[in-house]
Amino acid sequence: MNKIITWFMMAILLASVTPLMAQEKTTAKEKRKMTQEKRKLARQKEDEKLFQTAIEALKKQDFVLEAQTLTFKRGRTISVTPSTNFISMSGDRAIVQVSFVTGRPLQNGLGGVTVEGKVSDIKMSTDKKGRVSYSFYVQGLGISAYVNISLVGNNKASATILPSFHSNTLILNGNLVPSEKSNIFEGRKL
Repeated sequence: MNKIITWFMMAILLASVTPLMAQEKTTAKEKRKMTQEKRKLARQKEDEKLFQTAIEALKKQDFVLEAQTLTFKRGRTISVTPSTNFISMSGDRAIVQVSFVTGRPLQNGLGGVTVEGKVSDIKMSTDKKGRVSYSFYVQGLGISAYVNISLVGNNKASATILPSFHSNTLILNGNLVPSEKSNIFEGRKL
């Protein structure tokens, strides 16, 4: 009889502890989900802040697009260094610099080309989905091109450079930041 009572008590104890253990697992899942949601909200706030900073830099015409990738005419894409591959604008002057990892220095001393020109025909628009398009024409010694910058959601930008004299279109993808927050190294200009 004692054995039956002991087994009965153990069954009751086990039955009462099992739901508590299940509850703890659920709260751990809920905690994990809550921290993921908090991180997601923090990331969204940071993206919105970066987006607004990038838009202000475009409006002030004082920005740098630091490229992480270059895409050439036929779709070939390479990763590049942001400090030596950029488009910068300060007032009515723009600098476009591309620098490839080569074994020899090219025109700018870094393995690429640096050109500067005067900016004209600046247009900025925002579509229904919040995408910002910023375009301008730059002309100077060694450059005559139309530049179109697309900005979506944060400071990630894509710039398409359409030269006037040939069809060697170049696309730079990277981060658009105000000039004072950029970290670029400018080579010799043409």
